[in-house]
Amino acid sequence: MAYRVLGRAGPPQPRRARRLLFAFTLSLSCTYLCYSFLCCCDGLGQSRLLGAPRCLRSPSVSGQKLLAKSRPCDSPGPTPSESSAPSAPAAAAPAPRLSGSNHSGSPKVGTKRLPQALIVGVKKGGTRAVLEFIRVHPDVRALGTEPHFFDRNYGRGLDWYRSLMPRTSETQITLEKTPSYFVTQEAPRRIFNMSRDTKLIVVVRNPVTRAISDYTQTLSKKPDIPTFEGLSFRNRSLGLVDVSWNAIRIGMYALHLESWLRYFPLAQIHFVSGERLITDPAGEMGRIQDFLGIKRFITDKHFYFNKTKGFPCLKKPESTLLPRCLGKSKGRTHVQIDPEVIDQLREFYRPYNIKFYETVGQDFRWE
Repeated sequence: MAYRVLGRAGPPQPRRARRLLFAFTLSLSCTYLCYSFLCCCDGLGQSRLLGAPRCLRSPSVSGQKLLAKSRPCDSPGPTPSESSAPSAPAAAAPAPRLSGSNHSGSPKVGTKRLPQALIVGVKKGGTRAVLEFIRVHPDVRALGTEPHFFDRNYGRGLDWYRSLMPRTSETQITLEKTPSYFVTQEAPRRIFNMSRDTKLIVVVRNPVTRAISDYTQTLSKKPDIPTFEGLSFRNRSLGLVDVSWNAIRIGMYALHLESWLRYFPLAQIHFVSGERLITDPAGEMGRIQDFLGIKRFITDKHFYFNKTKGFPCLKKPESTLLPRCLGKSKGRTHVQIDPEVIDQLREFYRPYNIKFYETVGQDFRWE
């Protein structure tokens, strides 16, 4: 009987041992996998797949040999799960910078829009003064530099042009200034294609005085250029004016205006007197504000006449701060020109001036 009992108990022993060995091995493997998983995650279970570093938070003595190659954790930064839930970190992480915020951290206000108004000319007519004066108005935001989009950079596209503009609210006007537009043949058509409702501002000045001012500016940069007389005439004795010289050609306002009137009605173009802008800046700015359809915010309280420069400067009403004048290049002393040369140029411009007066319905009294 004992033999039969032993005989029955004997054969199953190898099978039972294998089962016990398999169970022990499986248990050890699961333990290792779980431990490895915990070591590959951060304190909140953040997996390496989500970008957490593989590191060891607080390795136990028994686990140091197994995880000898794991490095200690650095100070934890914010994680996606932490940013969406309150936490109490040892040191607060800096707030993320919003894509639509300015340098002060507050959200940017407004939208970048294509300009509704342009100061298109003319060079040395007083365009910088108009730009600086109109920027005082709270309903106007203007680009400070000349983008030259419609003459030099048109190939960059309207999206590039829009990206240059200041941000404006729905009630503000976006404005930019590039005086060379007025004498650019393609500019009227290109501006019309952008928006046929664009309002145009042209600052004009006695064409003879304007040419002298233009030459004075060039001379300050290129002292070795020929004389004003030499550049103005092809044959002075015959009175043949060189209209190919840009300083002369710009002042032929009636000629350039023809291109603009092919695309824009006269009511959409406002002409500013460069002379009255000096003697009566508030009056000229009042008419510009009316043209733009904004209230007359800029008044005579905003101006102070600088006798040294011979030009009005901006000031803040009821402020003790010094008036803000234009740069040193504005109001510079003109070079002396032979009076006979001036008379010859006045005769040359006379028919162009008269035609210009008749077209725009204003007498600028340049004769």
